Amino acid sequence: MPHWTAPGSYEISPGVFRIPLPLPEGPPAINVYAVADGDDVVLIDSGWATEDGERHLVQGLERIGFEPSGISRFLITHWHTDHYSQALEVRRRHGTPISLGVGERATVEWHAAGAEAARASSGAAATLARAGAHDMIAMMHGVPDVGVELPDHWLEGNPRIVLRNRTLVAIPTPGHTNGHYSFWDPGARLFFTGDHVLPRITPWIGLETAAGRLPLGDYLASLLLVQTMPDAQLLPAHGPTLPSAATRARQLIDHHHGRLDRTLDAVSSHGVTAFDVAHRLRWTRRDQRLGDLPAPLRPYAVIETVAHLDVLVDRGAVQVVESDGVALYSR
Repeated sequence: MPHWTAPGSYEISPGVFRIPLPLPEGPPAINVYAVADGDDVVLIDSGWATEDGERHLVQGLERIGFEPSGISRFLITHWHTDHYSQALEVRRRHGTPISLGVGERATVEWHAAGAEAARASSGAAATLARAGAHDMIAMMHGVPDVGVELPDHWLEGNPRIVLRNRTLVAIPTPGHTNGHYSFWDPGARLFFTGDHVLPRITPWIGLETAAGRLPLGDYLASLLLVQTMPDAQLLPAHGPTLPSAATRARQLIDHHHGRLDRTLDAVSSHGVTAFDVAHRLRWTRRDQRLGDLPAPLRPYAVIETVAHLDVLVDRGAVQVVESDGVALYSR
């Protein structure tokens, strides 16, 4: 069996195909899913708008008898570049409509207004400052800007997307982003989960903030939703497919419960910053220290530590006070 990143078109179920596209950074590839709809095709996610990504998408579609002009619509799980940007390129050429979760609206509008507005509004810099990781703010500002545009349709609630041979149900699964959506095909027992449920890794949590929201709390609630729904095959954005979305969701819930326990253990009685706690934790499957992670990943690790600490504060397990704009946590 070829590696999940191998180029091609792989039939998952009658009329449903997985098309892996290469990525210039981050995971090695993204799975774009093509759902045949009569003479047209619907794509779930689109890939990163690069020459390689476009070539592999065109070739993948050709193998199953379609071309980009035959894409009737894009269903995008969330606004991140590796999922969204190629849909924008296809829309410029062919007018293909794009649907995206309404919870992404504020972030997408910030990015559409320009890089500086987006960075000022994203909350990442403020989160790092509050975590006592001021030196990492410049690392986040070094992320290259990629043009973002508004979609044609905002998904709200649980709309049914009626195609010729199937009906997809759009399921809000916030956590990785505020407006992340997954798409459920109850008839074929398929669950297109984007970055929400991944087979081998966990998505970064806490990169987006909003008043009154707990990103990790949202994520755990969304995982519980997947676990309790009728089981279906897991069709993730990154990694191989798995037989059971519910089983993997349970594993991710258990992982984060364990992570919460270890985060609590890393909080001392006299008060520590999230940056301090991140240094006390271990990261990745290799149990790396924060300083051993690749430099671009370190701010994400600190931000995810904040997400776990915020849940512990919300549960009353940890207390927090602020001093000169930095949060100090204690037990």
